[in-house]
This record gives sequence, structure tokens and C-alpha cells, in this order.
Amino acid sequence: MAVHDDCKLRFLELKSKRTHRFIVFKIEEKQKQVIVEKVGEPTQNYEDFTASLPADECRYAVYDFDFVTAENCQKSRIFFIAWSPDTSRVRSKMIYASSKDRFKRELDGIQVELQATDPTEMGLDVIKSRAS
Repeated sequence: MAVHDDCKLRFLELKSKRTHRFIVFKIEEKQKQVIVEKVGEPTQNYEDFTASLPADECRYAVYDFDFVTAENCQKSRIFFIAWSPDTSRVRSKMIYASSKDRFKRELDGIQVELQATDPTEMGLDVIKSRAS
């Protein structure tokens, strides 16, 4: 599975310049490559991010999560989320599962990985608990 250069470029912008809050990636099956489907503005929040994931199709996503530690320090973690809802096609789930590790290697700087098959598995409470 090829990875479009735009994927790496957008991820670098998120990581170093913080110009995006999140990125949703889609596998274009006909072209056999991962492309950028949607980019979230820095002002958008976690609800905007989860709303941009389709209910019945697989996606990869990266989310830049800001939080404050118990010591009152401002921190951020970059989450990689493999979204694979139970209602998506079996073929699609297999393609996403088999290319996940290779795609993730292309994005240098991911700190936390999450696998989700329904929205409760990537709720804000889950994100907060995995961030610290």
C-alpha cells in the first residue's frame, strides 16, 4: 500500500507547526494508496474530530490532544487511531488492518496508538486516560 506524500506533509505540519488539530486518512482502494481525507483546524475539538469519522467505514486518524497534567503542566500527545467499525465491510477491515503498521511507520512521532471499533472505545475519557 503506497502512502501519498501529502499524508507525511500534513502530519509534519501537525507535529511541528501545530497547524492542524487532526487528520483523517483514507485508503483509496483503486489507487492502492493512503490519502488525506480531512484536516481539522487547530480550533476544532475532539467532538469535531469524532464527527468526521464515518460510522460504517474504516479510517486511520491522527489527533493532537492537549491536556494539563496533575502538576499543572500543559502537554500534548499525538494519537494514532485505527477506526474500524463493526459495520464496515470485511474486505475494508482486512485492508486497513494489514496496512496499518506500514502506514504508521511513515508517520514519525506518534505517541499513543488506539484501535476502535465503536465510538465508546475512543471516547474522550479513554483518550485522557491514555494520554498521561
